[in-house]
Amino acid sequence: MSGPGRVCPLRYRYGAGAIAQAETREAQTLYVIGGLYGNVPALDTIEAMARTEVIAPTLCFNGDFNWFNVADHDFAEINLRVLANDAIVGNVEAEFDAPADDAGCGCAYPAAVDEGIVQRSNEIHRRLKATAQRHAALLGRIAQLPMFARYQVADCRIGVVHGDADSLAGWRFDVQALDDAQAWPWLHSAFAAAEVDLLASTHTCLPAMRRFELAPRRTGWVLNNGAAGMANFAGDLAGLCTRIATTPSPHPVLHEVRIAGAYAALLPLRFDAARWSREFLVQWPPGSPAWRSYYKRITRGPAFSLGQACASAGTAASPMVGGVP
Repeated sequence: MSGPGRVCPLRYRYGAGAIAQAETREAQTLYVIGGLYGNVPALDTIEAMARTEVIAPTLCFNGDFNWFNVADHDFAEINLRVLANDAIVGNVEAEFDAPADDAGCGCAYPAAVDEGIVQRSNEIHRRLKATAQRHAALLGRIAQLPMFARYQVADCRIGVVHGDADSLAGWRFDVQALDDAQAWPWLHSAFAAAEVDLLASTHTCLPAMRRFELAPRRTGWVLNNGAAGMANFAGDLAGLCTRIATTPSPHPVLHEVRIAGAYAALLPLRFDAARWSREFLVQWPPGSPAWRSYYKRITRGPAFSLGQACASAGTAASPMVGGVP
C-alpha cells in the first residue's frame, strides 16, 4: 500500500552504518524518551524523576515529542523544554518543514494498520503542522536536529534512533517484527554495521525489550520504549521511557538488565492521567480525529501486556531482573 501516511520518504533513510560514524557522547545516566506526543504532565514526571538521580541524567528525546499539542501554548512549552536537552527528530517533526504533504504524517504505517487510523493521523498532523508554522524560531531549531544519536554508558555502546537502524520511520523494531526469525539476519547485520550493543527506539507505539545472540560472548539488545506520553499496557495508564546507567535504577522498573557494564531498564512514567485526559480533551474534543484514534488508549490502555513487551527473543532467552511497580 502507498499514499500519505504509508510512505517512507527517501530522506528518512540513513542506514545502520551511519550510526557508527556519529559522534559518541558519554553519559553516566541516560534517559531515552520516545513518543512524548505533546503530553505536558508526562514531561513534568520525567523531569521530576531526573531530579532524584544522584548524578543528573542526560535526557535524549528520540522523536515524536509533538503530536497532540496543537494549542499554541502547549506547542511552545513542549518544544522549549525538550530542546533544552538532547533530541533527535521523529517523523512528526521531520514532516514540519516538508514542502508538500505527500508523506502525510510520515509514519510509514504497514499494511496491517487500518486505513482509518492512517487518515486520521494525517489529519492530526495537518492541524499540528498549522500550529507549528506559527512558531518559526522553534521550527528552525527542530530542523537542525539529527535523525539518530550515539552514546556510551560504561562499556555499552548505544545507538538512539526513532524508527529502526536503517530508517527514521522504519518498523523493524516493532514487537512482531523483532519476534520474526526471518528478520534476525538483518538485525545481526544492523548491529554489526552500527557497532553498538544496544539500539534504543520508539515509533511503533508499543514497547519491546529483546536480546539477540550475535556471536560467541556477544549480544545485542533492542529497547523500544513504546510511548512516554501514552499508556502502553491494558489497564495501566503509565508511559514508559528507557534508562541506561552505570548504576541500578532508583525508580521502579518493568525490567532491568546488565549490558556491557551498564544497567538498562524500561521505567514507568506515572504522570497525572486525569490531568492529561482533561488537557487532551481541550485540544481534541469527542469526535475529533485524535479522540477517535487515541482516547480509548489514553483512558484504558491498549490491548497489550507486559509479557508481550518483555518476552524472550533471538537465539537465546533474555535474562530479566527487576520488579513490577
